Amino acid sequence: MDKFSFLGNSEIGSIDELYQQYKQDPDSVDKDYQQFFQGFDFALENYQQPTSSGVVDKEFHVLNLIHGYRQRGHLFTQTNPVRSRRKYFPTLDVENFKLSDKDLNTVFQAGNELGIGDAPLKTIIEHLQQTYCQSVAVEYLYIRHPEILSWMKTRMESVKNTPAFSPEKKKTIFRQLNTAVGFESFIHKKFVGQKRFSLEGSETLIPGLHALINKGAELGAEEVVIGMAHRGRLNVMTNILQKPYQNVFKEFVGDEYEDGISLGDVKYHLGYCSDIETENGKKVRVNLAPNPSHLETVAPIIEGISRSKIDHKYNKDFDKVVPIVVHGDAAIAGQGVAYEVVQMAQLRGYKTGGTIHIVINNQVGFTTGYLEGRSSTYCTDVGKVTRSPVFHVNGDDVEALVYTIELAMEYRQRFNSDVFIDLLSYRKYGHNEGDEPRFTQPLLYKEIARHKNPRDIYKLKLESENVVSKEDAKKEEVNFNQLLEEELSASKTIEKVVIQRFLHDDWTDYRYSEPEDFVTSPDTSLKRKNLLKLLDRINYLPEDKKFFKKLHKIVGDRKTMVEEDRLDWALGEQLAYASLVSEGHPVRLSGQDAERGTFAHRHAAMMQEDTDKRYRPLQHISPDQATFKVFNSLLSEYGVMGFEYGYSLAKPSGLTIWEAQFGDFYNVAQVIIDQYISSAEEKWGLMNGLVLLLPHGFEGQGPEHSSARVERFLSLAARNNMQVVNCTTPANFFHVLRRQLKREFRIPLVVFTPKSLLRHPKCTSLLSDFEEGGFKEIIDDNNVDVDEVKRVVFCTGKIYYDLLARKEELDARDVALIRMEQMHPFPKEQVNDILKKYKNAMLHLWVQEEPENMGAWNYIRSKMVGVDIVPVARIASGSPATGLNGLHVIGQNEIVNKVFKACHCERQLKYCGLQCVEGKSRTEILKQHKYFEEKPRFSI
Repeated sequence: MDKFSFLGNSEIGSIDELYQQYKQDPDSVDKDYQQFFQGFDFALENYQQPTSSGVVDKEFHVLNLIHGYRQRGHLFTQTNPVRSRRKYFPTLDVENFKLSDKDLNTVFQAGNELGIGDAPLKTIIEHLQQTYCQSVAVEYLYIRHPEILSWMKTRMESVKNTPAFSPEKKKTIFRQLNTAVGFESFIHKKFVGQKRFSLEGSETLIPGLHALINKGAELGAEEVVIGMAHRGRLNVMTNILQKPYQNVFKEFVGDEYEDGISLGDVKYHLGYCSDIETENGKKVRVNLAPNPSHLETVAPIIEGISRSKIDHKYNKDFDKVVPIVVHGDAAIAGQGVAYEVVQMAQLRGYKTGGTIHIVINNQVGFTTGYLEGRSSTYCTDVGKVTRSPVFHVNGDDVEALVYTIELAMEYRQRFNSDVFIDLLSYRKYGHNEGDEPRFTQPLLYKEIARHKNPRDIYKLKLESENVVSKEDAKKEEVNFNQLLEEELSASKTIEKVVIQRFLHDDWTDYRYSEPEDFVTSPDTSLKRKNLLKLLDRINYLPEDKKFFKKLHKIVGDRKTMVEEDRLDWALGEQLAYASLVSEGHPVRLSGQDAERGTFAHRHAAMMQEDTDKRYRPLQHISPDQATFKVFNSLLSEYGVMGFEYGYSLAKPSGLTIWEAQFGDFYNVAQVIIDQYISSAEEKWGLMNGLVLLLPHGFEGQGPEHSSARVERFLSLAARNNMQVVNCTTPANFFHVLRRQLKREFRIPLVVFTPKSLLRHPKCTSLLSDFEEGGFKEIIDDNNVDVDEVKRVVFCTGKIYYDLLARKEELDARDVALIRMEQMHPFPKEQVNDILKKYKNAMLHLWVQEEPENMGAWNYIRSKMVGVDIVPVARIASGSPATGLNGLHVIGQNEIVNKVFKACHCERQLKYCGLQCVEGKSRTEILKQHKYFEEKPRFSI
């Protein structure tokens, strides 16, 4: 580390004051400064004539100037290829540092701070100008680690941020740039007017990515995971990931997909994977994740994929996998999920060893100019949240970009933290090729129209350096164009559009689901001997560790439950996790408060008293178990759910779970639900086994703590794209979690989990429930006289226990309470069996706590066609629940009272059993039998 780094970290303007203070009393300043000033005095005495304090002052002024360039040089650069930079004040003119032109030829020892020795001020300024104010600008002085600061100063200032590539490397860069420019030009001519979101104006990205992969491989990386939006995606897929050009050309004209893809997606959203051989002969797996048009959404996905691979494929070696996010300037500045992802960068459960963020800065977002698109100076200012270095590079200077990207990769591998590269460039056309940008950006596009493309600019540079001749350059262009013509001809022989299965090597053991897979669930039971062994490990606290007194009580209560054969929700859940890890399946659970659980039921991490250490019983099930990881997440839904989706995507043999603090809050991540969880298989052929745990239930806690919006998931449910369940027993929850890994396919699982039921005395399961069968999609009522049942009540979730309490109070054995544990895929055959069993039923009800326009009612009605089923629910409303507990109780009682309604005939029974109107039509029943004596206030 630079032994004088303390100077660069100081407010240089105060050093002179310290020196004067030192001369009065050496012990009044820090030891580092004492030593520095001793050396300074020694130099004055031995190597200079006696001098006035003015010369000493000027040495400090030059140090201040050096600091000024390091700190603010990025504001005065040549980084914008099509616009003049905004003006910032004060400038870096010497007059602003108490120097003048008369000092330009004066030799200053401050040049040693730059590693150039004693040097004239003019030379020092030239060195600083070349380092900090040309095609590469950098922001980094806010970094707090002296080691990092010293490394960056040395790496940049020693070469003046100016590459000195060999002729061969320059030729390679030119060839790569030629493919980038030539590909866009060819498509523009052959597929006129078609959207492709071209890279034109930013083609230097392609040589930059080549350099990143090569340098990464050189420094130990074996896999790269890329997330990027649509701009330039086709170019990256073909020229970086080596997707055949003919396949891309077919996507412009195709009208049918290969088998396995039902709907597909536009060509600039697709993913791709490829094994790339670098210039040094190393193999690197490069993955480009599929993405929607929702900008920045793919960023947390690729972070999750990267962490999953780091954990399970590369033995937690962060250097082996490099995540890369290619942003747009408007998106990284405007989309909140970008901030969420940046905040994950150094968190224990989410860090990936550093992400390289590359911003394709077109200086416009659709039609919005950058001055309207952000308040910050730079679009990359979010990077300063984690004090990451930020480079700004002229997009026309391809060598500068290659140099910067190689430096960024070195930084990432050395310090395992994020780095940002702002590629200042432009967009040759509008937002897409059919858009007219001059409507909104006339001056900018006037300049762009006459601007040479990066290849032609670089060609002129190489010709002037005698690296390539005009003839050779032209030959490169002609040969590549001929290759594309041949690929276009070949594309016409392809019958169907092929969508490569993303991460195909990780999914070779899995198939797509078929409708018959959902008729019944597989056996997921365990033998009692194994159950008891697992429970013993779950309920064990090491005697050599001191735990909070209440934790001992919780564990003691759990042991009592096992002895009394009544396992609660927490035990059922932890049994599922313990069984899976003991069978070799890794389990990962994350979310806000996931370790303890929002409602203090889980306690998967036991805090040791008077320390910050945690004991996690599920990590001590057996010596050869798979990993169990539980993480309290940052307060984020969008970013964290996306991360866990990506994590699950890269480890299909593991159970990956995201838990909402309350189910109501999941909708902050609605984009992940809509664009990935519900639709990724139909669009991109992606399977995924992510589990969502969404606490749900109407318990008087208000409109934001009652509903996980069952209706929204069911409105997206089709073609068996996801499983939507609401379990009412710990055993069924146990079985559905195990089922997720015991089938040959993977689809997302959405579980509406309980709150009050976590401690409800009726919501328990016998050990026999865990050692028999599997998940029950429908749970029948075993407390009925089958032939006497007149009223069949279908319901799901917590409302069952409210209905059960009333049924037991009335001993109503002619009312069957049927629990629909799984709503989608809809258990049609099992529902039909129920309907046949209760053949004497006169009334079929669907009962829910939610308002009529919410919950499962509309979905159930669409699935039970031909059954005259009547809803019992709260009155339709825009808000899901009342804010007053008293009103909640009234509404809940109304719902229950409608099921067990009062008797109004001469029989005067405890409740109406429909006996007096047997054989009459249901219409007559509903006319003659009132639910209330008074008009209901809250329910239908």
